[in-house]
Formats: sequence, structure tokens, C-alpha cells
Amino acid sequence: MSRNTEILNEEKVYLADATRVKYFDIVIDHGSGAIITDANGRDYIDLLASASATNTGHAHPKVVEAITQQAQKLIQYTPAYFANTTTAQLAKRIADIAPGNFDKQVAFGNSGSDANDAIIKFARGYTGRSYVVSFTGAYHGSTYGSMSISGVSLNMTRKIGPLLPDVIKVPYPDQTQRLAGESDDDFSDRLFKQFMLPFETYLPADEVALVIIEPIQGDGGIVKAPQRFMTLVYNFTREHNIVFAVDEVNQGLGRTGKMWSIDHFGIVPDLMSIGKSIASGLPLSAVVGRREIMSSLSAPANVYTTAGNPVTAAAALATLDVIDKERLVLRSRDLGKIAKTFFENAAQRYHFIGDVRMYGLNGGIDIIDNQGLPDTYATNQLIYRIFELGAIMISLRGNILRFQPPLVIKKEELTKALAIIDQAFSDLEAGKIVLPHSDSHIGW
Repeated sequence: MSRNTEILNEEKVYLADATRVKYFDIVIDHGSGAIITDANGRDYIDLLASASATNTGHAHPKVVEAITQQAQKLIQYTPAYFANTTTAQLAKRIADIAPGNFDKQVAFGNSGSDANDAIIKFARGYTGRSYVVSFTGAYHGSTYGSMSISGVSLNMTRKIGPLLPDVIKVPYPDQTQRLAGESDDDFSDRLFKQFMLPFETYLPADEVALVIIEPIQGDGGIVKAPQRFMTLVYNFTREHNIVFAVDEVNQGLGRTGKMWSIDHFGIVPDLMSIGKSIASGLPLSAVVGRREIMSSLSAPANVYTTAGNPVTAAAALATLDVIDKERLVLRSRDLGKIAKTFFENAAQRYHFIGDVRMYGLNGGIDIIDNQGLPDTYATNQLIYRIFELGAIMISLRGNILRFQPPLVIKKEELTKALAIIDQAFSDLEAGKIVLPHSDSHIGW
């Protein structure tokens, strides 16, 4: 019996099913850069980056050094009551790099989930209104507030209601749902009419506190909203004094070839949530936004004992240094072009590849059947074969390949990874991939 299997067999006795989306029988032991190593000692090229939480790669020396030095100095003293030198630096740093030429303030949390909860709190506190508008396909987190505004999985609502009241969901402008011959502008106008329908029939705009959106949806399939749609929604919020917030937890910090996904649109949000890669995967999140909104609540409205922990803050400062000095935003853009060309060429060669969406080192690739419908089984075959060949890639929404390697991935590692994916494509085409019976549980 392998070491992976031994550990998994013991763990499943104690680990609750609700805490993990199951994919492969692997136990990760350590990692370096874009390579992870399992408990059996086998290396894999990481094409997931811990769900886009390790944009700087695994165990980056600069981040490890910062963590080590801070841990030797001070591991924890709750920022809920007292400042510490490291977290104080980070608050200013985040305010400086966030979009917008206006005064900003920051509130720290432990995860993207509580950051999005905080957005709801601050928007309601500032406006004195209750309603929140979010989008289908969204993944904002797993706390009750963030889960309430999400719309990507039935298991995020099944058997755990009631959820947060006064949340209205409208259709996200998923470009794969365009009608034949429909232009981006026509599609945007059609989806904006659907966005407006609640406001025209039962939802008074002057009772809406917040519109929150992922400019590029992550777990929804790596789907980018059209420019016109974003502009129309943003302008609507300006007309009605509604807080406009963006979730950058998955798609921020260079993932899309720009520092923030909202930078693709030339729009400045009122509030923005950050998490995942901000501290290279350590538990840290932040909400950053307009001072007048962030100052609308008083403590302890958004206080957590460990939020802004000095070790995680040190990791975040080092992470931002790495992103800057190693030019990871530009690297994401340039290496992303290589990956985009590969997947677009593959789509011409293989009938089972549908829409290809690539923004930096960040992509969603639809796998379809002969009728053009989502093919979850074929997707599972592909990701399992990629795993067998030595790379880690998972799926989104059943039939979408999720391509999100660490932004530090070496060009030769990327080339090898794409060759592995191409081999899997070829094997699927030839009917050579057989899933083990135990892996019928793969994916969401």
C-alpha cells in the first residue's frame, strides 16, 4: 500500500465529507515553485496553484524568509486590540496598490469568505439599505453571508438554509450563452435587460445597498464579463448611489495578466475583496475601499482575533515584493499568450474542445460532446489522465478544465505541462483513457 493511500484511508475516518471536493488520491507533502511532491515522493507540475492561492509558487524563498523572521519576532498578538509594526505597514501597502485615486481604508480578515461578508456589512452600514445584488455563477465563499451571495453549486444552499435575507441574484453575462451571431454589445444589452428586470418589477433601487460582481468569474468557469455590460451596471450603481464592489479573491494579484481583473475594464470599484494569494496562501484577506464607506461601521462590527496576524502580514508584504520585483503580472500576460495559443490550436484539432477562455495564466476550457453539450465524463477522463502523466489540473462546473499555474512557472515547465495536456487530449481522442471505478466522485 502506498503512503498516499495509507494517509487517505486514515484521514477519511475523521474528515467530514463537506470539507473537500474530491479529485485524485494524492497527499501533497511539499512543493517548490510550480512543482508539488506527494507523500510517495512523486513530482507533479501544479496547474492549480492551490486554487489560485499561491501565485508566487510554493515555498518562495523570499516569502519563507519573511515568515521565518517574523515568527522569530512575534507570531501573534491580536490586531483586534493593538497594532503591530508589520500589519500596520501592510494596511498602507494595500491601500496604495488598490485601484482608485481617492482616500482608502483597509479591513483585514482570514479568508476571502469573510472579506465578502465584510463587503456586505460595510455597504449596508454606509447606505442604510438592506438589499444586495449578486450574480449566478458566482463563488464568493463559504461563510453564511458569502454563501448567500454565491450561485455556483446547489450544495452551497442544500439543507443549510435559511440564508441571508434580501439577496437578489441576476444572470451573469456568460459569453458562452450568446445567441448565434449575437455581438458582444447586443449580448450585453440583452443581459442588462435581465439585470434591470428586478429593479423594474419589485426591487426599489433606493433600497439596494450593494452590487457585487467578479469581473472575471473564477469557479464559475473563468468567464469574463463584456465591457459594455460592466459599464452599464457600473453606471446604474452611480445613478442610484449603490455601492459597487468587486471580488478579486481568485482573479486578483496578477492572475489575469493585470494586477486586478477589474483593471481590464477601466472601472474603479468602491470596495474590493482580496484573499488567497495575498499572503501566498496563508490565511489572510482584506477589504479595501473608499474611506467614507469603510468608516461607516465601528468596532467590533468586523473584528477577528487572528485577522491581520503579523506572520501572515509579513508573508503578504514579501508576496507583493515578489510580484513587483519578478514582474509576475507581465509574466502572467506573456506566458498566458503561449498557453492561449496552445489551447486554441488544440480546439481546432479536437472535436471535444469547445470554448477557450484565457486571460493571463488563467483559463477555462470547455469540454463538450458530439452535440456540443457539456461532457463531464470526458472532462474527468482528461484531468485523471493529466494526473497520471504528472500534472495537477482540476475541473470547474463539471466540464471545464481549470488552468491556473503559479505565475512563477518556468517556461520549460509550462512547455512540459502543455505536452502532458496534449497527450491526454490525444489519448481521449483515441479512446485510451479508462477511469478507475473509485474515481466516479471526481469534481463538484
